[in-house]
Amino acid sequence: MKPYRFIISGGGTGGHIYPAVAIANELQLRYPEAQFLFVGAKDRMEMQKVPQAGYAIEGLWISGLQRNLTIKNLLFPLKLASSLIRARGILKKFKPHVAIGTGGYASAPLLRVASMRRIPCLIQEQNSHAGITNKWLGSKVQRICVAYEGMDAFFPSEKITLTGNPVRQDLLAVESKRTEAQSFFKLDPSQKTLLVLGGSLGAKRINELIATSLPFFERLDLQVIWQCGAHYETTYKNEGTRSVQVHAYLNRMDLAYAAADIIISRAGALSVSELCLVGKPVLFIPSPNVAEDHQTKNAIAISEKNAALVIKESELSDKFETEFTALVESENTRKLLSENIKELAKPNATRMIVAEIEKLLNNAS
Repeated sequence: MKPYRFIISGGGTGGHIYPAVAIANELQLRYPEAQFLFVGAKDRMEMQKVPQAGYAIEGLWISGLQRNLTIKNLLFPLKLASSLIRARGILKKFKPHVAIGTGGYASAPLLRVASMRRIPCLIQEQNSHAGITNKWLGSKVQRICVAYEGMDAFFPSEKITLTGNPVRQDLLAVESKRTEAQSFFKLDPSQKTLLVLGGSLGAKRINELIATSLPFFERLDLQVIWQCGAHYETTYKNEGTRSVQVHAYLNRMDLAYAAADIIISRAGALSVSELCLVGKPVLFIPSPNVAEDHQTKNAIAISEKNAALVIKESELSDKFETEFTALVESENTRKLLSENIKELAKPNATRMIVAEIEKLLNNAS
């Protein structure tokens, strides 16, 4: 038999791109002779990130609908028609055995045409509230891999497999890296360490909160590793002190997690999955500025299991110092949150997703 050909679409954000690349990497391990082609949206970050990961990519002229009436919305029907025609040509030429979608604009036309051509299709939904693209595709694909329970509210239950989200494998044993992490970040082992994460670009409201809370953290005898993001590095780089480290990026996330005693974080799907694996007490401050408020829904899904704390941005002024102080001062609370969030981890997610893809291959042969 000729080598398998896999076509994969996911992009717009790292939350869609990283799972797509992780799935491709696992498939390549199992099928070294396989051929891979990614399909993304022109001018989106996948057009750079996917080639950096070593895979070929084709671009579609597609974008999402804007909330307000704009020229871009008027162009949407034309872009969709163009992308459907382009997707048909790509599929006809590449002839994939399976089509895989991880969300993002380009997934919609590619997997819609693939399903019409009777190519086996699988989608992976990262969030607890399904995105528009995946909801639209749910009735048309064969398998749907999800990261949260209760996703039959969005998809046919017989198609769903609970797999979790793909996560970085270097996070599987952060407990063993504690001493290395303290040395790497030059931390005082006698002090608790707070890790603050706002994403690679940064989170404006979290950064404002941390900047004004530095004297408060000092009173609590905390040392802080603060990842402020690329957009805010010049604003906050002078806030660094002996006990406060300000970083635009954290290149060794495994060591940052290993060093942390408490974590403040956004609640993007992949961040949540990583934090479940890491198993540290977490306070989520979800971004309210994302599609369908999915970060709040992700965070609440974890907090309902008594596995994390959640404070909305609008409630920070009233609740943050009280709730954070209680967390720092209660070892029992930290231990309970840590144990409960680790119970939600899915360390074998990528392998489980690929196992579902293999079922599609076997059914088609």
